[in-house]
Amino acid sequence: MTQGHRALAAARVRVDVAGSSANLGPGFDAVGLALELRDVVETRCTPASDPQAPRTSVHVSGEGAGEVPTDDRHLVARWVRGGLAGLGAGADHLDLDLTCRNAVPHGRGLGSSATAVVAGLLTAWTLVHGEAEQAGALTRAGWLVSSSAAAEGHGDNAAASVLGGAVLAWADAGGYRAVPLEVSDGLALVTCVPGEVLLTDVARALLPATVPHADAAFTGARAGLLVHALRGHADLLLAATEDRIHQSQRSGAMPGSAELLAALRAEGVAACVSGAGPSLLCLGSTAATVQQVADTVAPGAWQVDARPVGGPARAEVLG
Repeated sequence: MTQGHRALAAARVRVDVAGSSANLGPGFDAVGLALELRDVVETRCTPASDPQAPRTSVHVSGEGAGEVPTDDRHLVARWVRGGLAGLGAGADHLDLDLTCRNAVPHGRGLGSSATAVVAGLLTAWTLVHGEAEQAGALTRAGWLVSSSAAAEGHGDNAAASVLGGAVLAWADAGGYRAVPLEVSDGLALVTCVPGEVLLTDVARALLPATVPHADAAFTGARAGLLVHALRGHADLLLAATEDRIHQSQRSGAMPGSAELLAALRAEGVAACVSGAGPSLLCLGSTAATVQQVADTVAPGAWQVDARPVGGPARAEVLG
């Protein structure tokens, strides 16, 4: 299928991408963990009925239905077109029809925007290259991590959604990069999701421009300990999820989350703010963590769910 650019390998694809939790306490803007809570996007592209005004139609069910745009402003659609352009295929002569079935809550700190960006870019890759893992010098995972992290401004959520599992993300002169971190099969994850939302920009605006040297050193040591604890040292998770550079500074924007965070940690649960909040993520050993969280959280105020560690983003050519 050729639209005045390179030929596309597919005209209809389906992708599904996991949500994620970033930071995990001390790993600010660097550590991410995929959660098995997935958005599914099916995309069909056809030659534009009006080449001067390509059409985008988005149908949304689940999270965000009735709230998010259903045209080119939709985040997934925006990055399908952006990804096609970045891969040299263009999208200026294509009509796009997207069907989005969303499970990742919006505005709760579970990586919904990163999930959408990854879904859009993975859709573009699959339209252009099919299910190929590599095209010339580009690998799918490397291109997705670099492109989605650049779109997000940091790579923790995006890389976790691309690669699955836990990741360590960073930027250097060559762009954004990420490597997997080892995660124990026995790690238990519990999310506590409130009804209210908190925009990432609002939460980030509360952070000071500088932090004391002692707090930076404390948090850096805990970040190293976190990498070790995730490998299967559940007894170290409580200490490994401490930080001094972002959670308390943002507590005024989410007092309910701050109160529950303190209560959980007082009970020995390795709880942390998920991303920018207001959701919390609790880590520990399987049975004990789930029960401790259930015993501490006030019924009805929070949605509490045990979550497996999420797998990598997936794509399928449908036609």
